[in-house]
Amino acid sequence: MFYREAGDFKTSYASDNQTFPIRFDRLGYYTAMVVAFLVVPFLINDYWANAILLPFLIYAIAAIGLNILVGYCGQVSLGTGGFMAVGAYACYKLMTAMPEVNIFFHVLISGGITAFVCVLFGLPSLRIKGFYLAVATLAAQFFLVWLFNRVPWFYNYSASGQINAPERTLFGIEVTGPNTQAWATYLFCLVFLVGSAWIARNLTRGMTGRKWMAIRDMDIAAEIIGVNPLKAKISAFAVSGFFVGISGALFFSVYLGAVEVGEAFGINKSFLVLFMVIIGGLGSMFGSFAGAAFLVLLPVVLKVVGVDWLGMPTDLVAHLQLVIVGGLIVVFLILEPHGLAQLWRVAKEKLRLWPFPH
Repeated sequence: MFYREAGDFKTSYASDNQTFPIRFDRLGYYTAMVVAFLVVPFLINDYWANAILLPFLIYAIAAIGLNILVGYCGQVSLGTGGFMAVGAYACYKLMTAMPEVNIFFHVLISGGITAFVCVLFGLPSLRIKGFYLAVATLAAQFFLVWLFNRVPWFYNYSASGQINAPERTLFGIEVTGPNTQAWATYLFCLVFLVGSAWIARNLTRGMTGRKWMAIRDMDIAAEIIGVNPLKAKISAFAVSGFFVGISGALFFSVYLGAVEVGEAFGINKSFLVLFMVIIGGLGSMFGSFAGAAFLVLLPVVLKVVGVDWLGMPTDLVAHLQLVIVGGLIVVFLILEPHGLAQLWRVAKEKLRLWPFPH
C-alpha cells in the first residue's frame, strides 16, 4: 500500500527521467543521506570504521569503476588490483613530494594518473575482446605489481619496500596517519563515494553511457549506427581507472596507512572486486553497493557466528567463506546473471503490484 506510483504525476521531462521516480524511493534516498552524514559519525567507533564502514566505502568506489568497464561497456578486466596500486603509489609520491597540497587533491590527482595508466593498458581492447582482453589486463596486473616492487623510486628507496602514509589534515582534522579519528576518516571516504556514485550515475544515464552499452551489446552494430568504438572503449577505461585509482589512494592513505604492493594489491584484490560486481549485478549502480556490502559483511558475520558463537576454528571459517563466495558466484551466473540488483528490482515490482503480484 505504501509503495505506489499513484499520485506521482510527471510535469516535465526532468521529473520523468529522474533516478527515483517513486516518492517512497526518494524519501528513502534522502533519509539514507541524512543518516550517513549526520547520524553515523556520532555513533561510529574504531571497530565499526575499520571492520565494516571504511572497507565498504572504498570497495564500493572500486566496484563502481569496474562495473562501468565490465557491466556497462562489456570490457572484461582482471587488473583492478594493479590499477588500485597505481592510485596508492601515485598518492604516496604526491603526498611526499608536495606536502603543502591538500590531501583531497592528492586523491583526485591519483585518480587522474590511474585513468591515464588504465587507458594505456586498455588500448588492446580496440583489437581484442573477451577472454583475450581479460588475459591482457591480467598481464597488466602482474606487470604493475612487479614494477612497484622492483623500482625503488616508487617507494622512495625504503629499505623495507613498504610505503607509509604521512600525517595529513583536512580543515585541521587528521585524516591520515596514526592519530586519526574514526568519524573523520569515515566522512572523508563517504564524500568520495557519494561524488563517485553521482558522477557515474549521470554518465551511465546520458549519451556516454548509451554508447558504452551499445558497444557492450553489439560493437559492430554500434559502429554502424555511428558510435565510435575507440572513444567509447577508451572513455570507459579512463572513467573506470579514475574511480579505481581513487579507491586505491583511499585504501592506502586512509584505511591501511602502510602498504606492501604484493600483499595489498595482488591478484586476489582484482578477483575480490570482480566478485563484488558479479554478485551485486553487472550494469547496475545499486549492484556495486550491494556487492561491496555483501562481501565486506560476509567475513564479519561468519566470524561472529562461526568463531564467537559456534567455536569453529578460524581457518575453517576462512575456507568456508571461500566456499560460500564461489557457490554464490556459480548460482548467480546460472540462475540470476544480474545479481542482487535484479532481485531487488523484482522485489520492488512485486511491492508495486501488491496484493496481486504476478
